[in-house]
Amino acid sequence: MPTLLLVRHGRSTANSSGVLAGWSPGVDLDEHGEQQAKALAERLAGLPLSAVVSSPLDRCRQTVAPLLAARPELGALRLDERLGECRYGDWTGRPLAELAREPLWSTVQAQPSAVTFPGPEGESMRELSHRAVESVREWDAEVEREHGPDALWLACSHGDVIKAIVADAIGLHLDLFQRISVEPASVTAIRYTATRPYLLRLGDTGEFAGLAPRPRSAPGAGEDGDDAVIGGDTGTR
Repeated sequence: MPTLLLVRHGRSTANSSGVLAGWSPGVDLDEHGEQQAKALAERLAGLPLSAVVSSPLDRCRQTVAPLLAARPELGALRLDERLGECRYGDWTGRPLAELAREPLWSTVQAQPSAVTFPGPEGESMRELSHRAVESVREWDAEVEREHGPDALWLACSHGDVIKAIVADAIGLHLDLFQRISVEPASVTAIRYTATRPYLLRLGDTGEFAGLAPRPRSAPGAGEDGDDAVIGGDTGTR
């Protein structure tokens, strides 16, 4: 079976300002995120990629743009809305520090499978998990049909989406997926087989600065500093 490289988009303007972007328009990579995107293309330069699929949101498309520019043989970028960010409904565009005071925040931390985000556009975490896993499984099968069982392909998505896919791959209940952390521009590798999925890499950024202690006042940190950041680590350590 092919090997999937799950790439989280580079640091965005919403990440650096501590805002939950969701599907907000006009959220681009910040200057650091642009550098991460260029570095990602260099890190992957020696790998024989067969295809690149992405969330349609700009921050993901911008993350893979340097890679596609350097590898014209990959052809056009394939887009899939199922790889798009969670639809956070009325939480979209609000500061993470403000959201951490909402009663629902505690449920997102402890029991994500019970969460549906408020408002008419709000999505449940169960729906997010289902569509994300369905997407990568279908693309994996298509890549195998087109390029064979040893193919390597890449999907660019978002923090909570990747965490949900990883949780499914390792048989972790959705209520425990906040134990997983994937930083901006990180690479996670999964190989699906007829027997089971194998998690080969998790949140690999190729550097260790992100392991330094996070200040308590960092954007997105909960009041006790231990909460998982909704939408994924902001990459602002």
